[in-house]
Amino acid sequence: MLCEDEIVSRFLATSLFVSPEVVAYIKEQDDPGLIDRIIAGTPEGTVVVSPDCIPALKKVRDGTRFLADPVCEVLAGMENSAESIRDFEEYITYFRNRFTRLSTFMRGRIQPVPIEALARTGRYQEEEVSFIGMVSNVRSTANGNKMVEVEDPTGTMRVLFNKSREGFSEAEKILPDEVIGVRGKLSQDGTIFFANTLVRPDIPLSNAPYRSERPGRAVLISDIHVGSDTFLEDEWHRFADWISGQEDIGYLVIAGDLVDGIGIYPGQEKELVIKNIYQQYAALGEMLSALPERLTIVISPGNHDVVRGAEPQPAIPPAFRIGYPANCVWVENPALVSLQGVRVLIYHGRSFDDMIGTIPGASYNRPAEIMEEMLKRRHLAPIFGMRTPIAPGKKDPLIIDPVPEVLFTGHVHISGIKRYRGVLMINAGTWQSQTAFQKQMNTVPTPAQAVVLDLQSLETEIVDFLTPGS
Repeated sequence: MLCEDEIVSRFLATSLFVSPEVVAYIKEQDDPGLIDRIIAGTPEGTVVVSPDCIPALKKVRDGTRFLADPVCEVLAGMENSAESIRDFEEYITYFRNRFTRLSTFMRGRIQPVPIEALARTGRYQEEEVSFIGMVSNVRSTANGNKMVEVEDPTGTMRVLFNKSREGFSEAEKILPDEVIGVRGKLSQDGTIFFANTLVRPDIPLSNAPYRSERPGRAVLISDIHVGSDTFLEDEWHRFADWISGQEDIGYLVIAGDLVDGIGIYPGQEKELVIKNIYQQYAALGEMLSALPERLTIVISPGNHDVVRGAEPQPAIPPAFRIGYPANCVWVENPALVSLQGVRVLIYHGRSFDDMIGTIPGASYNRPAEIMEEMLKRRHLAPIFGMRTPIAPGKKDPLIIDPVPEVLFTGHVHISGIKRYRGVLMINAGTWQSQTAFQKQMNTVPTPAQAVVLDLQSLETEIVDFLTPGS
């Protein structure tokens, strides 16, 4: 198998630089003659070999977008679509669906065999082979290597990722319950698989985001926390005055934690200025009613809201929507909405807690990095059984499919914007100043910010309302 240094050296020998995306593609294909074919097909005058130079990696959209009327359409996570929790045996169906669907994203890049087939013949001790499985256990060995137990519907296999091999940093990020592909060789006794390559479902290198054909802008915010004594009311009024004067803004998207809630954590009642849950939602309804009627307001819940904690979370119940304007669109968490054809995947982000606690070097201060890890795994909450409760269903609604133009989250109260393989990742911060708990954790939020998304260019602008006159 070619390593990164060897791939780069082969291109440099012909006076060509090569992009990381192309290097990753060549490693996945594991075809010794591929580099020569790419170099031969590279147009004259090229300095950097990018995915655009390779026909298989040319940026492509997923087809024509047939726009709905109205131009805001709920594609997934529409109200009343979340299934109720009936029986623990439904988790079997749920995880089978997760495995099957995530496996399909990798089958075009590797040719997997069932795990049980590995032990039938000794050929896989001499030649490389690939398989796909769900991670059931991850641990570090005494030598600092990574031992991962992987299972598919036919069996289980222990996979060793050697710390001396290239790409070990990605193996260190392997999470319980994610679905991965591995390429390597079987040990002589057939009990351990020595991995050479780790493959994830990932966003296709050829992904090209759709852009609206007509002008339009959307504002993205999250974590308002109405009812808390740290809710920034003055800053919200500045925001309301500002958006009222922005005639070209047609959408407001809110990614959960609309109110601070009741009984979310011990001692919360001491930090509430509105102690009645109905009154918290009524106060938010008044705030949204004061905004322009031209806005389509998309509202998704979070872990502080008055719905079950298990994901997917249902939309806010009608009993708590009294007094809200008619231009509100109530969706679940997560939800996929189309704004003039631009698909925005809304996810509050409870799984940040699990992923940050598991991935080495991860931090609440860099939420976009965790969102990138979600995209690599094509899953919003890959870890099961930790702080993010997951409700079973016939299908796993937390799988990222189709690929959105925008992944929009909240929860961590820290804004962040980044792009990964054509997907724009946005975390919009909060409308709550630093809480007592955040002070204990030395977490500094980025409050009173709104992210403005241009639907034609997919460019963003952060507008800060923390300072008067800003």
